[in-house]
Amino acid sequence: MTSLVSRLGRMAFAILPLAACSATAPTVPRASHVDMARYMGDWYVIASIPSRFEKGATNAIESYRMAPDGTVETTFRYRKDNASGALKTMHATGFAHPETRNAVWGMQFIWPIKAQYVIAWIDPEYRFVIVARDKRDYVWVMARTPTVSDADYKALAARVVEMGYDSQALKRVPQQWPEPKAE
Repeated sequence: MTSLVSRLGRMAFAILPLAACSATAPTVPRASHVDMARYMGDWYVIASIPSRFEKGATNAIESYRMAPDGTVETTFRYRKDNASGALKTMHATGFAHPETRNAVWGMQFIWPIKAQYVIAWIDPEYRFVIVARDKRDYVWVMARTPTVSDADYKALAARVVEMGYDSQALKRVPQQWPEPKAE
C-alpha cells in the first residue's frame, strides 16, 4: 500500500508542472482597430519592460514599413547604454492578423518563430501606442515624438498597470536628441 501511495504521489508531482503550463494568462486588451497606413513610420520607445536584447537602450526607435506582400518590415534601432553608445539594429517581419482588425501580430525575428505582438491601446490620433503580450513579460510604450509630457507619461504608465503589468518593472527609455557625433 505504501508503494502505491508513493507512486501516486510521484505521479502527481510529475504532472504538476504540466498543469501549470496549460494555465493561460488572461489576454491583454486589444485596440479595437489599427489603421495600418497610419501605424506605419517611426515610433520612439518612451518606456518598456525590455527584452534582454534591449537592456540599456537609449534613443530606441521602432520603424514600420508596409511591404508589397502585406507584411510589415520592422527595424528597431537604439544606442547601447547612452546616446553616444554603439548603434544596435534588429530587423523583424510583422504579420498582422486581419481577424483581430490588425491589433494582434506575429513578429518574426528568426524563422519560423513568431512572437506575439499586441497593439493593446492606441491613441485616436496615433500619437501614442502600448504594445503588450499576454505573458506580460514585455511591454513597450511608444510615441511619435522622442519626449512626452509628465501628464501623458503618467497616464500611459497607468494604462500599462491596468493591463496587469508590474509598475516597478516599467522603465523609461532615455531619449537624448540630437545624438552626439561619433568620435
